Amino acid sequence: MEVMANDANFEEEVLQSDIAVLVDFWAPWCGPCHMIAPAVEDIAREYQGRLKVVKLNVDEAPGVASRYGIMSIPTLIVFKGGKVAGQSVGVLSRSAIAKMVEPHCNA
Repeated sequence: MEVMANDANFEEEVLQSDIAVLVDFWAPWCGPCHMIAPAVEDIAREYQGRLKVVKLNVDEAPGVASRYGIMSIPTLIVFKGGKVAGQSVGVLSRSAIAKMVEPHCNA
C-alpha cells in the first residue's frame, strides 16, 4: 500500500516512521516515473510490514523536493530512522529497487 506524502505530512509519514521508508519522488508529466511505477508498487506489496512506500509529487511538495536536492525524477530515496539511507536517480528495475531497500528492511 502506497501512501501519498506532501510538504505538510512528510515528517510524520517518512521521518517519524518506525520502519524504513522508500520515497518515490515523481510527477504526473514524467514518462520515466510512469515506467518505474509498477516496480515500486510490486516492492510495496512484497515488503509490506517491513517497508513503507511513499509517493511524493514534486510539483505538489516543492519544499521537500528542494530540501533533498531533487533535480531529476524519478528519484528513489530510502529513509531509515529519519535519515537518508540510500538514493537512486532514474529508472531502475524491480530487482535493483529490491537490492536497494533490502538491507534496510527488518525481517
